[in-house]
This record gives sequence, C-alpha cells and structure tokens, in this order.
Amino acid sequence: MSVDAVGTTRRGRGARRAIRQTRDVSMLPSLKRGIPLTEPMNAEQIVKIDEASMDILEEVGVVFRDEIALEDWRRVGADVRGETVHLDRALVRELIATIPETFTYHARNPAHNLPFGKDHSIFIPMTGAPFLRDMDDVRRNPTLDDLANFHKLSHMLPAMHSSAHHIVEPYDHPISQRHLRITYSSMKHSDKTFMGMTTSPKNAEDVLDMAAILFGEEFLETHPVVTGNCNGNSPLVWDETMLGALRAFSRRNQPVLCSPFVLGGANTPASVAPTVAQLNAEALSALAYTQVIRKGAPAIYGHYLSTVSMKSGAPMAGTPEISLMNMMIGQMARFYKVPWRTSNTLGGAKTFDAQAGYESATTLMAVMMSGANYIWHSAGWNEAGMHCSMSKFVVDAEQCAMAYRMAQGINWDDFDEGLAAVRDVGPGGHYLGHPHTLENFQRAFFMPELFDNNSIEQWQAEGAVEINERALNQVRTMLGEYEEPKLDAGVNEALLDYIARREREIPAADALNQDY
Repeated sequence: MSVDAVGTTRRGRGARRAIRQTRDVSMLPSLKRGIPLTEPMNAEQIVKIDEASMDILEEVGVVFRDEIALEDWRRVGADVRGETVHLDRALVRELIATIPETFTYHARNPAHNLPFGKDHSIFIPMTGAPFLRDMDDVRRNPTLDDLANFHKLSHMLPAMHSSAHHIVEPYDHPISQRHLRITYSSMKHSDKTFMGMTTSPKNAEDVLDMAAILFGEEFLETHPVVTGNCNGNSPLVWDETMLGALRAFSRRNQPVLCSPFVLGGANTPASVAPTVAQLNAEALSALAYTQVIRKGAPAIYGHYLSTVSMKSGAPMAGTPEISLMNMMIGQMARFYKVPWRTSNTLGGAKTFDAQAGYESATTLMAVMMSGANYIWHSAGWNEAGMHCSMSKFVVDAEQCAMAYRMAQGINWDDFDEGLAAVRDVGPGGHYLGHPHTLENFQRAFFMPELFDNNSIEQWQAEGAVEINERALNQVRTMLGEYEEPKLDAGVNEALLDYIARREREIPAADALNQDY
C-alpha cells in the first residue's frame, strides 16, 4: 500500500471503484478570477470610509470583554479604559500590515491544496443550521448521520473546496462534546480542507489538537490547514469566548475569520455607507488583535452581512444594499491588502422555492463581482440559516460551479479554430456536426445537470419533475456512489483515542458549559 496524502491510505479496491464511477467528483482548483471587479467607490470614498473607521476606533473605541485581551492591548500601548480599547490608527495600520495577503490552504490530500488571497477564491458550504430539510423534504432536527451526509456531499461536489464543520447541528450528541464528533466527521468523510469549531476557547484547542494529530504539530506551525471563525457582537463588542478562540487559532498560525455580525439597521446605522464604516472598524480591531497574538499569523477580514426588515425586524437576504456593501467591503479589504470573507447563496424562504432561488442568485452574482476570497455559506442556506436544505445544497453547489466558470473569464485558446469554422459553415449552415463543435461541445458551454431545458412535452413525458425533486434524486444518487477517502489506520486510531479521552474529561450532562 502507498500513502499519497496526509492521513490517507490508498487501497486497490477503492481505486478500482473510482474507475467504475462515472460521475466526475474532482474538486475544481482554487478559482483564479479573470473578470473585472465591481467597485462602486472611488479612491476618495475609500479614504472617507477608512478615516471614519479610524475615527471610531480612536474616539468611540471597541469593547473587549476579556481580561487577557485587555492586558494584551495594554502591552502594545493601546489606550484601555475599563473594557473599552481606544486604538490609535497608526498602531492599527502597523499591525494589519503584518497579515499575509496570500497563503496556501493545505488539505490532507495534497491535490486539494488551495492557493488563497488576492485573485484566488474558494467556496465553502453553509454551517450552523439547527434544522435540515432531508431527503424526504421534511424539516426536522439533524443527527450525526445527517451531518456525515453533508460532509460526503461536500467531498463529492466539485465546486465545494471544504467540508466546513457543523453544516447542521447533530442533536443526538451532547452539546459539550459535539465539537469533537463534528471535527472528526469533517476529517473522516472528506480529504479537503475544513473549518474548526470556535464555540469556546477549549473547543478551539481541541480542534487544533486533532488537526495536529492529522497533520503533525510541526506542520501546523508553518501550514494553514483549518479555519476558525470569530463573530463580533455588533455594535463594537468582542466577547471572551470569541477572543479566546481567536487566540487559540492565531497562536498556532491558523487562519481565523474576524467577522462582525451585521444586521443592517438593527445593530448598525440604517444607511449603507455608515454601516460599512462601523463594520470596517470592528473587523480591523479584531484583525489587529490577531497580530498582537502572533505577528504574521494568517487572518481574514470577515463579516456576516444582512439587512433587517423595518416591517418585522427579520433579517433579509438578496437585497440591493447587501450587494453594494459586499462590493464596498471588497474594496476596503483590498485597500488594506488582506484577504476577505463573505456569505453566499443566502435565502430567507422557508422552502426551496422561487424566493430562495432569486435571493441566492442575487447574492452569488454580487459576491462574484465583489472579489471575495473565502466564500462561505455557499450551499444549503435557507430560512435565514435556520435550516440546511439537501436539495438546495446540491443546486447551490452547481450554481457555484457555473459562477466559477464565469469568473474565470473568456477563453481565447480556440479563437482561430472557431473563426475557421465560420468560414467552413458559411451563411445558412449549422455548426452541430462541425469538427470544432464535436471537439469543444462538452467544454464550450456549461450544461447544468439539475436544470431542465427540454421541451415541455418531453418534461411532461418524463414525469414533470420539478427542481426540488430532481435535486433530492441527485442527493440519493450521490450518496449511493460516495467513496470514503480512508484515513490512515494509525491516524484514525489516534483521533478516536483523543475523542474518547476528551469525552471522558468533558461531562456529557454539562450541556450548557461549553467552556469546560
């Protein structure tokens, strides 16, 4: 037996199955964008947002509800008044200048390593859904098996570059121990990069310990392999839980998303430009703090971005203001030369209906035109994140593959051959049988599997199957074809031993104590 990937054993039987499998599940490389970006602000307006954000940091300040963070800020000369940290703009600029503009994500399968930052982007499925819509289109509580199915789909969908972490919450496992099983599922069912739980500082450390078992402690010191996410409490507050998790990731040189949680009009001003100024200040304060912990540690300008309905107070998706803010945030991240994260294919609909499609498509197009690097929540999100839909998961992933093709830009490789075909066919002819068409038809134009473009007569003859049912049939087929990328037996045993030890140490009944 030969080992070609970290923690992965290649077996003859699996290789023979892969040859028999007809579906192409090869992961798309990291997207290298080849189209212009949409940048609604001019240079003067970018500076206006920057100066407003720096004024907020200096004059209003940011609350860090964490004694360790407050002491860290004092150590580097920040003006700390109680829990409020007033950050001098020169200090902020000095700190964020040490964040790497680019790096490479390393997966346990080296073929799935991903260049990241600047003009490279990756798609990551949604996470955090307390419910799912399952293969029978029933909304219910998820289990660990449901989570495993989403990780398997993530592994098989070419446009998904990560297995993420808790795509859905596994309710059949104690909350206090859940992060261990979620991380193992991410590692076991896919050999792509993954995310790490940041529900407490100790949970973050457990994730990083498991990553060290998978890759080796020394490897972690110099190679990004797992991503953490730290949400701020807008307006202008970072809490002890998130800051402790941030420290855990930054100390071990792993990327962390510094993500204000914005509900435009509720926890920000009810106006686009001031909202971006506040969000920018919040993100910069956390990005700077990563560099207080460890200079040169990878960090990602993040946000969760929604607007709030002034009728109901509910978060909305796919609104024009969200698109504009994404484009503006992209400009600000590039101004500071740091990679950035956004959210994708978000839907507020309760089922996978036209509303979900419109909202998701609007968001996806804006995200692609804004130049985001870490494109999170790219598959499955609906009902404002309350459920992950299995049908929407696979359709969203196909939409990401289509957006990937568009964002690569125009292919000029066969321009001369195509023009020669025009001369061959001439007026009134057709190209269907021409050698250039026969050679290029499979790659010339994206052909979606899940959209129906046949005549209505053929559609009716085939059962008048609509998109939700087609997608669920696709899910069943894919899970039936799934081939597990086996972990090395020794690595697998070490991971399970670690989980068993930690589950003995963490009281299962202590469901509310995430900080044990």
